[in-house]
Amino acid sequence: MKKISRRTLVQGLGASALGPLMVGHGLAQAQPSEVVIGAAQPITGVFAFAGLAMHNGLNDFIQWKNSKGGVQGRKLRYVAEDSSFKVDQGVAIFKKIMAAEKPSFFYCDGTPLVKAVTRDAVESNHVMTSSTSLASVSADASTAPQNFVPGATYGRLHEVLMEHINNTWKGAEKPRIAYVYTEAEFGIDGIPAAKARAAKLGLPIVAEVITKQSGVDVTTEVAKLRRARPNIVVFQGYINAPMPEFARQMKEAGMKVEIYGTAWGLDKPAFDALGALGEQLTGVSLYATGDEVSAPMIREVRDYLAKNRPDVKHISPFYLSSWFSGMVFAEIADRCIAAKKPLDLPNMKAALESIKDWDTGGLIGLPVDLSRHEVPAGRVIRYNPEKKIMEPAGNWIKV
Repeated sequence: MKKISRRTLVQGLGASALGPLMVGHGLAQAQPSEVVIGAAQPITGVFAFAGLAMHNGLNDFIQWKNSKGGVQGRKLRYVAEDSSFKVDQGVAIFKKIMAAEKPSFFYCDGTPLVKAVTRDAVESNHVMTSSTSLASVSADASTAPQNFVPGATYGRLHEVLMEHINNTWKGAEKPRIAYVYTEAEFGIDGIPAAKARAAKLGLPIVAEVITKQSGVDVTTEVAKLRRARPNIVVFQGYINAPMPEFARQMKEAGMKVEIYGTAWGLDKPAFDALGALGEQLTGVSLYATGDEVSAPMIREVRDYLAKNRPDVKHISPFYLSSWFSGMVFAEIADRCIAAKKPLDLPNMKAALESIKDWDTGGLIGLPVDLSRHEVPAGRVIRYNPEKKIMEPAGNWIKV
């Protein structure tokens, strides 16, 4: 295997420990017997900790699906390059793969790239897109008709969280909730929906703390939280830091709070770091956890990894997210091909919006409805300090 460069071409062949990061031998137009999925993945750069999992998840789904016969007899083919989570680089990759491969589907590295390629994607009339983005704008069919969110948007996740808190809180009075979130879109996007659902349920939000994405001195913010006396502190827009430092200082200040998060803030770095402080991280997840054994699709993922990536011991939500996007891509293609309709945008959008009561093999524990380009459901999970894993803490909730 050649050394990975920033713009290495990726072809979906084989399954080494790092995934199929092989230098391509030139791009070729898609053949009628195949369905091409392109991608700009953040394999290096600031998002690399998640990008490799995203890349492997999509590639592995494609390999798994092909081992089952593909889609209506057609094989899926994966072509991707490393975007380093830079928008201009991602746009260049999108245009390159679009011109050379004419893919039916394209996976973006996040919200900024989805926004940047939407116009070209719609004008091409032949590609559907997805990404790790859970932003509400990414599920807006009026402005991004070619895109879908691989699960619930941030707003929906917070609605699920408010419903869970309302249904499970044991105190005589309603819990006092504080929100800590970043000033970036990743942090802000879901807060209005959280406030609206909390107000509807009569849950008091007693404090809001807004921080920068990184390099945060939390002392002043913790003092504000101490004055507000919350029972629950919800973090949004952080993968790990500064949540552990907030937890440490709140404990030192004598505060007794439950710590909640959502989506990408529920991965191993966060629950390990908080667990080391004696905190039992809780939060709302888009998918079944990678440690579950009851979900058939999670068993398929675990079996695939055991055979092809035996060194992988933790299945991250980033991996499951891109695997799920691949499932949706394949389902859209299947419905179009079965109906003898070409894979153009109007047909693929109609196929996406026809997905209702869809069984994902337990990856999402309710029948899935993608008619609004998102899945309005989630489930709360909680850290088990003895097993050092996240486990279900409630039922799946649809909002």
